[in-house]
Amino acid sequence: MKKNTFESLTWLRMTRFVTESNHLSNEFLKRYDLTAAQFDVLIQIQTYQPITQSELAEKVTVTQGGISRMLARLEKDGLIERKQEWKIKKISLTKKGEDILNVATPEQVEFQSSFFNEVLTEEELKTLYQLTTKLQKHTHEKNLQSK
Repeated sequence: MKKNTFESLTWLRMTRFVTESNHLSNEFLKRYDLTAAQFDVLIQIQTYQPITQSELAEKVTVTQGGISRMLARLEKDGLIERKQEWKIKKISLTKKGEDILNVATPEQVEFQSSFFNEVLTEEELKTLYQLTTKLQKHTHEKNLQSK
């Protein structure tokens, strides 16, 4: 095996962290019958509602096909509703969806925050935030250039 670069090892660590924290979040969110991806979609809907499916797909890490299946499930579970507005369907949370998020959000935020505040100082967390923001902006620009 060729020698890995420090950059590739860093990327692998970041990928593993995201994978493991998503797994833990999926386990944590089972109490609400949600996955981490569904939670993310519901938070985006809550923030931007009413929102179209294509607008939503741009904000989350779910594929267009995956978002269609997820929205069908969330609608079946009574957490969202889709209303036709002229030629476009707009997605909003139902009262049940709002109620679940009102309880789940603070608990999920505290759970996710513990991954950081249990091992990082405030200064380290600020630095990590600045660096990941810089990386995310750069990859976002590269992604836009590739389209």
